[in-house]
Amino acid sequence: MGERTATAGCGRAAAPGQVTITEAIAGRQRTVRVRIPPGYTGKRPLPLLLNLHGTGSTAAKQERASGLDATADEHGFVVAYPQAARHSGGGFAWNIPGTPSFASRGPNDVAYLGDVVRLLGERYCVDTGRVYASGFSGGARMASQLACTPPVRLAGLVAVSGIRAPSGCHPSGGAVPVLAFHGTADRTNPYHGHGQPYWTYSVPVAAARWARYDGCPAGAATGRPFPGVTVTSYRGCRDGGTVELYTLAGKGHRWPPASGAFRPNEILWQFLSGQGRPAPSIPPDPSALSALPRPPASRSGAIRSCAGSGC
Repeated sequence: MGERTATAGCGRAAAPGQVTITEAIAGRQRTVRVRIPPGYTGKRPLPLLLNLHGTGSTAAKQERASGLDATADEHGFVVAYPQAARHSGGGFAWNIPGTPSFASRGPNDVAYLGDVVRLLGERYCVDTGRVYASGFSGGARMASQLACTPPVRLAGLVAVSGIRAPSGCHPSGGAVPVLAFHGTADRTNPYHGHGQPYWTYSVPVAAARWARYDGCPAGAATGRPFPGVTVTSYRGCRDGGTVELYTLAGKGHRWPPASGAFRPNEILWQFLSGQGRPAPSIPPDPSALSALPRPPASRSGAIRSCAGSGC
């Protein structure tokens, strides 16, 4: 986690609640929905979480589907829902470098998300040492890229139904803690890989590659802390980093809802804030990081339609 530094927005008054910002950023009109937690005073720097929508979705839909407003209100952090600019179906898609649909003349969404962090830091009291990114499906792919080539220092990444480990990954400021949730019955981004052109290697391979990027020791521990949930953990990584994959048996392509004691959004925040406890484990599997295939070469092209909403 980086050094905690207050932004220029500290000392400025702002009412708690939901705010929609529409502003020209890098020559394009962009929309960002922001949730300010109750009790916000503008005097104490708060963590900031970017939560990115999937392909064909919108910021508003991601806000509803993820349910993170309630988590932000409970734990006192700012959550922002930026919206992409490329039209896709009834919504928008991120222009993600290294993917088949990347358009070199399209929006620079890596830079845009850095601008969003800076914009919010000017308006609100944000802790620059606690800026995180999360996303669903296409938004998880975008967040994965953001963690690899960040315009701002990210203190953590959460990828839901879409974790990738881009080649040539160079996280700034050391290792990036990574948490992923993925259902084994996901037909849009199959758990075992071999899906659409943007989806080749499997989810476990993506997690293992992040463990390699973060300098984790070879070998993963696994545990089953909830019914139908297996956790694969890489710990003891560089700079105290951790990589965790929550495999959801029989679950499909969606933001996982709470079920009994399994509260994904609570797990998300505990992980990012460093309060999470290690999952129950068995002896490490030393083969987990060996013989990993290389990522596919990138290709340019138009945005492809994907099955399901918000993929």
